[in-house]
Amino acid sequence: MNRLDPSALNALQWPSEPEKPVENCTPEEARRQYFAGFARLQQPLEPVGEITEQVVSGIRVKIWRGRDAPREGAPAMLYLHGGGFVIGAPETHEDICRILANMAQAVVVSPDYRLAPEHPFPAAIEDCAATLGWMVMHADVLGIDPRRIVVAGDSAGGNLAAVVALLARDGEAPPVAGQFLIYPVTDQRQQSESYRAFANGFGLTAEAMRWFREQYCDDPAAMTNWRASPLLTASLAGVAPAFVVLAGCDVLYDEGLAYALRLKDEAGGTYRVWPGQIHGFVSMARAIPQAHEALADIAAAWRELGRG
Repeated sequence: MNRLDPSALNALQWPSEPEKPVENCTPEEARRQYFAGFARLQQPLEPVGEITEQVVSGIRVKIWRGRDAPREGAPAMLYLHGGGFVIGAPETHEDICRILANMAQAVVVSPDYRLAPEHPFPAAIEDCAATLGWMVMHADVLGIDPRRIVVAGDSAGGNLAAVVALLARDGEAPPVAGQFLIYPVTDQRQQSESYRAFANGFGLTAEAMRWFREQYCDDPAAMTNWRASPLLTASLAGVAPAFVVLAGCDVLYDEGLAYALRLKDEAGGTYRVWPGQIHGFVSMARAIPQAHEALADIAAAWRELGRG
């Protein structure tokens, strides 16, 4: 078993208001609790060049233009926030979006996609794909290059990003130039060894993940549908270049690694593991310096795509 990095242990012990386990919450309670506490481990938000909002097919979309991003033909990222398909919003992951926009001198777009259980699988996928289509259609207005759009996300958002990349490969969504997956959900069956090794005491628990799955996959058959479990897709050949960020002490580690290895073998993807880190560490920069390191790696991989 991996040993916790001291910074991860610090994050787990960071003072906070007592929280109810998410599996004992209603979705509304879980959302209120998350919004009340998400920022406690995040660094203050970086200034960016411009922040705007749009409504796309009834979905609120937030847009950040990096400080040095060009006004025309900028690279762009569709960023899909985490939160187990049940909680979260563009604002809960705004720290990541702003940092990447600045680092890559780019435009980052994040939709407030519909959440489960009110809108179970595949509603979130539909909203994310629709936002990608909107970005391509309005590239001139957004000042972005439609040929240089990448998709990214963390946790549940990493799942959605992986699925959107597969839809793009199959012609069911506009093409994407790359994909960046941060400790993604890839297998809703939840049967890997890391679910046992890191079930409790490492932040995100196995029981919480079961609760999130129950909200999202209201039909048990969805668990083995590749659009919910992209690890189960028949082939990754032809999918956009990928970079995967993994935390070694995470219930999602095994499925994330399995997907990263398939991407490497079938599509030439790359990945990096932070062995002693916990799920969500990229949003914990106040306690975990490796958060900035992971984002710098993503930005570097993104810039490298532009030189390819």
